[in-house]
Amino acid sequence: MTQYIIHGGRELFGKVTVSGAKNAAVAIIPAALLVDGVCRIENVPEISDVTLLFSILEELGAKVRLLNRQTVEIDCRSICSTQPPYELTHRIRASYYLLGALLGRFGEASVSMPGGCDFGVRPIDLHEKGFTAMGADVVTEGGFIRATVETKRLHGANIYMDQVSVGATMNIMMAAALADGVTTIDNAAKEPHIVDLANFLNSMGADIKGAGTDTIKIRGVEQLKGGTYCIIPDQIEAGTYMAAVAATGGQVLIQNVIPKHMDCISSKLVEMGVHITEEDDTLLVRRSDPLLPTSVKTLPYPGFPTDMQPQIAVVLSLADGVSRVTEGVWDNRFKYVAELQRMGADIKVDGKTAAITGVAQLTGAPIHACDLRAGAALVIAGLAAQGETQLDQVQYIERGYENMVGKLRALGANIEVVDIPDQIEPEKHIV
Repeated sequence: MTQYIIHGGRELFGKVTVSGAKNAAVAIIPAALLVDGVCRIENVPEISDVTLLFSILEELGAKVRLLNRQTVEIDCRSICSTQPPYELTHRIRASYYLLGALLGRFGEASVSMPGGCDFGVRPIDLHEKGFTAMGADVVTEGGFIRATVETKRLHGANIYMDQVSVGATMNIMMAAALADGVTTIDNAAKEPHIVDLANFLNSMGADIKGAGTDTIKIRGVEQLKGGTYCIIPDQIEAGTYMAAVAATGGQVLIQNVIPKHMDCISSKLVEMGVHITEEDDTLLVRRSDPLLPTSVKTLPYPGFPTDMQPQIAVVLSLADGVSRVTEGVWDNRFKYVAELQRMGADIKVDGKTAAITGVAQLTGAPIHACDLRAGAALVIAGLAAQGETQLDQVQYIERGYENMVGKLRALGANIEVVDIPDQIEPEKHIV
């Protein structure tokens, strides 16, 4: 078992470079299955979810070649299976993107239900609705989603999303890239990683227009032939380091960002008294004054992202007054609150709303990460707290953050990774 040991109470100073976007990479890598050629993907984050996806593609028959830590070549011309192995796919939420990619190219797919972090039910009915409208027969049985097209090629369709869904928008977009005719997605999600996926597919030869708006049109093409693409910087990683500076104090230059993507996060931090200076591809974040309370509600982009909700809650737990955080996307994303309470936070949850009364300081404690973004939030709490924090289940954090410990140490944080021997239960004697 691996733990992070954090000695908090230090301000952060220096520079940090943001890696490629996790939420874009875990869709773009499966989308390589649509390409009948070699695609070169740059700015790939070095995280466990990406490594797992590489393994899945290799099991399907793809050739995956790492050129360096951030660049990969993927050749999917020799795919020999449309059923990724369960022992790999059930461990990752993004496994459902394999469904749209395989169905779009081969007319069939069988993929396990998504895994990953547990903070609410992950319905796939919108994905199924889109595939069905394009001519697929979709059934769910034995923990698998099986989709087939009798003609082996989907056809275009007009699809209205009953609710905004990032996953369904991306999955339908992938499936439609090689479909016969035009597919229109209305009430589509608009997140930056949706635009990034569309740009990747277009660079491979797809014909997709409107990504980033609520109507996306995909004109199916006969073939995607390969090319080179660079993944955008990670909005949530950048936001996490911004929140860390807000919680601890100090001054950090965050490099390799798209400032426009950060507006929804920056605006809330500015309300709280954090100073942010924007340049072409950097943000200078500084906090020296007391934090002010505010209200935050997570919403689809361009609203405040749900993936930043736990991190902003930690910052607000140190503000001078009462704040409210309302979760507008997921049903059960406050599991981390119990861990913050162990550190002295004053948070009361009622349904989808948390009332947060700021405290003078947090205190280090043994705590547990329960999902990716909650884990990042607890790291921030440990950095801001007085004393030692022992954080375990850090494998969740490593699913989505490249070298978080190294980047924080370069900013002056006292954080280290330690290996703890697994506990061996004593033998039980039967009498």
